[in-house]
Amino acid sequence: MKLLLVGSGGREHAIAWKLAQSPKVDKIYVAPGNGGTALENKCENINITDIDKLAEFAKNNDIHLTVVGPEDPLTKGITDKFKAEGLRCFGPDSEGAKLEGSKSFSKFFMKKYGVKTAEYEVFTNPEEALSYLYDCQYPIVIKADGLAAGKGVVICESKKDAMKAVQNLMIDDAFNGAGQKIVVEEFLEGVEASILSICDGKRIIPFISAKDHKQIYDGGKGPNTGGMGVLAPNPYVTSEVMRDFENNIMANTLRGIQEEGFDFKGIIFFGLMITKKGVYLLEYNVRMGDPETQSVLHSMESDLYEVIEAAMDERLNEIQVEWKDEVCINVVLASSGYPGDFPKGFPITIDESIKDNVFLAGAKLEKGVLKTSGGRVLSVIGTGKTLEEAREEAYRNVELVDFMGAYCRKDIGIFE
Repeated sequence: MKLLLVGSGGREHAIAWKLAQSPKVDKIYVAPGNGGTALENKCENINITDIDKLAEFAKNNDIHLTVVGPEDPLTKGITDKFKAEGLRCFGPDSEGAKLEGSKSFSKFFMKKYGVKTAEYEVFTNPEEALSYLYDCQYPIVIKADGLAAGKGVVICESKKDAMKAVQNLMIDDAFNGAGQKIVVEEFLEGVEASILSICDGKRIIPFISAKDHKQIYDGGKGPNTGGMGVLAPNPYVTSEVMRDFENNIMANTLRGIQEEGFDFKGIIFFGLMITKKGVYLLEYNVRMGDPETQSVLHSMESDLYEVIEAAMDERLNEIQVEWKDEVCINVVLASSGYPGDFPKGFPITIDESIKDNVFLAGAKLEKGVLKTSGGRVLSVIGTGKTLEEAREEAYRNVELVDFMGAYCRKDIGIFE
């Protein structure tokens, strides 16, 4: 089989790495890919990002299946386009992708189908939003309605913080239109959990849980990032939490997908908050999370290609996804200065012994040399039978990677 994988991040390197392990997969074209996919087994990068040109490439190169990594092409209708051209594409249609593409749409969907979530209000007028803030109980959460690369959520401890967030999102337009509509949401206190799942429109199978570390500095301090590391499975996701999630969130979400008529053969990611009052849904993503994917796929025993094929054929009821008996820690190495401005173009060295434990993201291959090209440069994996073993291996492996100004959190997998 020849596959096309759309995307360029660490998530896509991990997906390519896992798909390449399948004996059924002969070739993976990655569009546009990165330095990691350029070097990955069975992979070849192609410099195409336009949806029409991707469809043309798939037709001309006998691509059996296209797998879409990031949210942007999904919200722009890549699956609809490919399906219209008679091409197989793994990812929801544009209507289903609104579950991530519009925070207000997803909140309305949750309310309509009885998915437990925080109370909220939606605003398109900044004056009305600012007026509403005077009577709020703090902290509150303000979210850009549209896609903001994982950075459109602000936890506001005070009215001053909230007014600044409205100014930034709605008036200053910091996210190029994504914040012209905002959701102001009740703050939920608890522990976050990420559950990636696969859906064939008839059934959802949850993957192992994960715990993301969003802030840049140790102890959960500093500004939010795209994610600085992940622990999987999440120790806070107990069997009781999973039952609550499956009965009150996952089942109602599947009912909504079916009743709305979404063509949803793809990934649905549940961002959860585990509180004293039960499990609440914070948000949907309609693709694998980054950096959760790097940990979750490293722990997957099953053939990812076969799992995706089962979803495409509406056969998820016939399979069981198997997992390694391990704890997996993923430590992100970032460029100095991230998530603000940072320099690029520094050579990256990775010890050959840990090749299968490193997933590249903000890195490019230039004349045979890997160089930094983004904020989150790569993820380093460590595994073990216990959390401590996994942490020790992860940070031992971090020492075997080097580039100028490399920065990482030292507390991935440590919780209060």
